[in-house]
Amino acid sequence: MSAFSRFTPLISALPSTVPFVGPEAIERQRGRAVWARIGANENGFGPAPSVLAAISEEAGNIWKYNDPENFVLKEALGDHLGTSSANIAIGGGIDELLGQIVRLVIEAGAPVVTSLGAYPTFNFHVAGFGGRLVTVPYVNDREDLDGLLDTVRRENAPLVYFANPDNPMGSWWDADSIVAFARALPETTLMVLDEAYSETGPANSLPSIASLIDLPNIVRTRTFSKAYGLAGSRTGYVISTPGTAQSFDKIRNHFGMNRLATAAALAALKDQAYLTEVVGKIHAARERIGRIARANGLEPLPSATNFVAIDAGRDGAYARAIVDGLMEHGVFIRMPGVAPLNRCIRVSVGPEIDMALFEETLPQVLKAIG
Repeated sequence: MSAFSRFTPLISALPSTVPFVGPEAIERQRGRAVWARIGANENGFGPAPSVLAAISEEAGNIWKYNDPENFVLKEALGDHLGTSSANIAIGGGIDELLGQIVRLVIEAGAPVVTSLGAYPTFNFHVAGFGGRLVTVPYVNDREDLDGLLDTVRRENAPLVYFANPDNPMGSWWDADSIVAFARALPETTLMVLDEAYSETGPANSLPSIASLIDLPNIVRTRTFSKAYGLAGSRTGYVISTPGTAQSFDKIRNHFGMNRLATAAALAALKDQAYLTEVVGKIHAARERIGRIARANGLEPLPSATNFVAIDAGRDGAYARAIVDGLMEHGVFIRMPGVAPLNRCIRVSVGPEIDMALFEETLPQVLKAIG
């Protein structure tokens, strides 16, 4: 048989990987149903009733393509954020936008700086476009701003990734520190400031729009997947200078957004009262997860997200045993993938029925694994 590969050398060399194994795959592999879906950082409280009504109302128009310019949604986001629609780019969730960002600036072999153990999907895109990952360890369960800046300068890196609040640890930096870091970067370095959890953190963790909007090398990514409860609709956006935001038009899939997702996002922006209500539920559920952890001799880490990282007190093998043990009871959670972060398990917030099942099964699992 011919050894000829129809793929590029880069693609031929890459493994077939999925950054996150979904609960559906775990159900298929184990033959067990997921009863408490609290591992994917989804918002189990769901979107507003007004959003569901907007989706239903728009469903009859699904035969039409979405506006390829995303004009109305960009205008609505600009109004919501207090900036111009020219500062906005729209994409199918932050994951899609991350791939576009990497494609915009990374050539084969170029160094890309990120934290060791940070968001795996970003790393997946870097590998897919031939970039060279350079990682910086967390310090005290937070991304190391000084270490990232030193590494960017040492590597002369054209791209750096930083999430605030952070996934997978839930930690955060204050806005002033983020702005200082961004302004200290070389002009030749593009920074991805991933703000997927911006709505669930303390007010002082979120830089104002005005504080960074003049920097063409800063790209802020946000989403409707988390606080707005629309993970399945895949709607994310970029905030940057007009020149940087419009560069996405060179490579994006112009028909990549669907009409129902756009209708949902527009309705979600209008219903800020519901958002406030849900954020309150997220905060209460975080506290509930913390109480459950402490009641079982585990230590919850402070969180500004819609999940809580819980220090299980041992190593990655022990944390994995907890994750696997809970899945045997139908409770789906995850854990960070890199030591020393993988001493933790990570539990997403959810409605009462999910929290109650987690509370019931965790002590059983801990007792079983010893």
